[in-house]
Amino acid sequence: DRVLGFIPREQYHDVVHNVNMCDSMHLKGNTIPCLKLYFLVAKPEDSHRISPSPVVHVRGLCEAVVEADLIDALEKFGSICYVMMMPFKRQALVEFSTVESADRCVSCGAKEPVYIAGQQAYFNYSTSKRITRPTNADNPNSGNKVLLLSIQNPLYPITTDVLYTVCNPIGSVLRIVIFKRNGIQAMVEFESVQCAQKAKAALNGADIYAGCCTLKIEYARPTRLNVIKNDNESWDYTKPYLVRRDRGKGRQRQAILGEHPSSYSDNGYGSPCPLLPLPGNSRYKLTSADVPDMVSYPLPQSSSSYSAHTSSSVAMVSGLHSSKMNCTRIFNLFCLYGNIEKVKFMKSVPGTALVEMGDEYAVDRAITHLNSIKVFGKRLNVCVSKQHAVIPSQVFELEDGSSSYKDFAMTRNNRFSSAGQASKNIIQPPSAVLHYYNVPPCISQEHLLRLCTEHDVPGFVKFKMFDAKPSSKTISGLLEFDSKTEAVEVLTVLNHYQIRIPSKSEAFNSYCTIIQCSVSATC
Repeated sequence: DRVLGFIPREQYHDVVHNVNMCDSMHLKGNTIPCLKLYFLVAKPEDSHRISPSPVVHVRGLCEAVVEADLIDALEKFGSICYVMMMPFKRQALVEFSTVESADRCVSCGAKEPVYIAGQQAYFNYSTSKRITRPTNADNPNSGNKVLLLSIQNPLYPITTDVLYTVCNPIGSVLRIVIFKRNGIQAMVEFESVQCAQKAKAALNGADIYAGCCTLKIEYARPTRLNVIKNDNESWDYTKPYLVRRDRGKGRQRQAILGEHPSSYSDNGYGSPCPLLPLPGNSRYKLTSADVPDMVSYPLPQSSSSYSAHTSSSVAMVSGLHSSKMNCTRIFNLFCLYGNIEKVKFMKSVPGTALVEMGDEYAVDRAITHLNSIKVFGKRLNVCVSKQHAVIPSQVFELEDGSSSYKDFAMTRNNRFSSAGQASKNIIQPPSAVLHYYNVPPCISQEHLLRLCTEHDVPGFVKFKMFDAKPSSKTISGLLEFDSKTEAVEVLTVLNHYQIRIPSKSEAFNSYCTIIQCSVSATC
């Protein structure tokens, strides 16, 4: 009758089966003790009972909270060593210098409300005894004055102008380098360690623009940045002979999308959002006088330690399904974010292809929205290629029988061929809803479902057709799927699919483009 332990409910039948097997065995001279099994109803607090730790898990944070807000509210319990923000989960980890300080925080939070940035937060011990730092130089006492900024959900372009406007009012910025190989990251070198500490506390977890471009900040490994040129992706602010000018004048990007959201409200990024370097409840508040005019600098000379990444109009895509992905399907997916010139699969690296796009900013958009998404059960890795053009060499046959190389420069399906055409595009991240258009009026919901079945892709769960004029030759509407992954697969296969009408000789191209949709939204 001794309690030896507990088993999960889902393992109950397996344990009973094994006990019955043992009971039925004939064991000479041995007896089998009776094993009694009971279902126990655990109290809610039992499931959250974790041994004390200097690391505290904080839940229930408001969306605008930053690292400085946590320090303001929790430093009364004891010295804080480190903070890790989890902004999209509205959670954070706070590492105290001692277990006693963490115990005071958890105990106080259980007895009375503790407010962080005006909202009640909830506390428990973390299962970790120490927050894992991403680099060896994460200790501010090491003298590191360079911060690593990861921009999450970057729906708007991130340039040196944007980061300078956000960071410099808090601490003097010397150099900025932006990287776009795996998502959007940047390194910002400040004048002193104290400036870097202050900036990390004020900006870690903040949104650059309302609801997006969220900053996650750590201490970087390099202690100095090497900038070889001044442009949208790198800048050295230590050079003399400053020449003031209007923002972006003289170095405006040549892409269809502008340099700052306020300058391209009609090009697919939607209405402009205000720049929000700090939430209103932060300890470091800014006024209009705190944000300096943008300045230009002469081309700096090379320095030491770290250099900027050279931009390219070629993206490298790995993690492609060997039998379900080909050049056309890559085009169907990537054409939403820029013109596609050429696509080539690499024979020496299976599951990898090079995609030459119209310009380097199209590559940036593709990385921002398509990196790490799942297509046919495999997660894509999209990064900037070292090559600056796709050369049609070593052409071979893919598993589906199609060519490993295809030129799309002259196709009518490119959507950014002119400024007018590009302004109609909706630049959005993948979602569970597809917008279809250019479909003949005789095509019904059942026809589209049958099309999905015939091409072995998931069917939609909700269907909506927009009202069209009686004289309209095509129709459009929305298709909602169970998940974002399903919608991406359908777009990859059926985008630009030609629907032929038996009574007519003409063919229709069925275009699908992604629209923005939240998790709870429906057609």
